[in-house]
Amino acid sequence: MHDKTTLSQTRTDPFDLSRAHALQATLGQTPTLQTGDPMPPFYHQIYFWDPQPPENLGRDGHPATGPFIPDLGLPRRMWAAGKLVFHGPLLAGMQAERTSTIDSVTRKQGRSGPLGFVTIRHDIKQHGTLALTEWQELVYRADDAPCGPPPTARTDETHAQTANFDSTLLFRYSALTFNGHRIHYDETYARQTEGYDGLVVHGPLLAHLLMGLAEGQLGNLTAFSYRATAPLMHHETATLCWNGGQAWVRGPDGRQCMMAEAR
Repeated sequence: MHDKTTLSQTRTDPFDLSRAHALQATLGQTPTLQTGDPMPPFYHQIYFWDPQPPENLGRDGHPATGPFIPDLGLPRRMWAAGKLVFHGPLLAGMQAERTSTIDSVTRKQGRSGPLGFVTIRHDIKQHGTLALTEWQELVYRADDAPCGPPPTARTDETHAQTANFDSTLLFRYSALTFNGHRIHYDETYARQTEGYDGLVVHGPLLAHLLMGLAEGQLGNLTAFSYRATAPLMHHETATLCWNGGQAWVRGPDGRQCMMAEAR
């Protein structure tokens, strides 16, 4: 079943320079951005927070569903996919405005049980000019929904680099994005409640790293899309791969964790 809605909300953010510097440091880079500099792709993820008091949070630490994101009766939330169209650069230290709209709500019956998909569109402007359009696809599942076998990643990359993660990196990225999802910093919760083999590396963090890889190959990006296909744990080394406009994350056992396309 597919539902359409026009529910939307608008937020402004000053794009504080110190937060961008904190992200650069978190990623092991020298904090060099200055006011008015074009920010690397996906830096907007650390802005436009939605701070909610504890009573408005779900058990997983995310803001509870409703009134903006509908309650589909499925407790487990994951960031499944995203698409970005870059109309122009977003500038550090300059106020921006984001209008978010629920693009679609879809309910499906998968092999693992009922699934709910919510697609959110974000339009971000600076100085009244549209700079970025982004679609985020969230998926909701039942607690007891089994995960199917992960796909096997390609091995025909023409360029690759490794990436390592630890609990400090995941905690700092959660803090910078104001992401309270406990699977990223509460290992007991991640293992005992959601059945993971450790802390889960943020899907947006993997997408961020793939965007950096793509930008290094193509220069300034005009579009980027990605889909998470299997979780990556904080104790695993990932390989970021590239071949002819396609990028992917390969886990240490050869499984595909994310696929992406860039231009």
